[in-house]
Amino acid sequence: MHTPMISMVFFLIAALLGAIGQYLYKSGADAATGGALSYVANPRLLAGVVCYVGVMTLFVAAFKRGGSMAVLYPIYASTFVFAAIISSIAFATPIKPVHVAGMGLLFTGMFLMGR
Repeated sequence: MHTPMISMVFFLIAALLGAIGQYLYKSGADAATGGALSYVANPRLLAGVVCYVGVMTLFVAAFKRGGSMAVLYPIYASTFVFAAIISSIAFATPIKPVHVAGMGLLFTGMFLMGR
């Protein structure tokens, strides 16, 4: 089964949105005071939820246009790379050589799964 390029683009955008959602969850959790209202009324946490609704919407749109889960889901694994980059920028989390090696393996796996 051929996977349309637009489906792959949708999954790549979903991966970026997923990483942004993870950042928003982390920064929202850091800002929360622990009470229920600090979670429910937290703009960052709510924005994270919106990101994940966007991710699911893009998943559905991609699958509607056709394509293999075996091709599309490895593309979504790039979420981990985007999250590491965002974390490095936002929280000064170091990206070590072992992390870069892991990212390389992710991309190698995505390439191989897409063949």
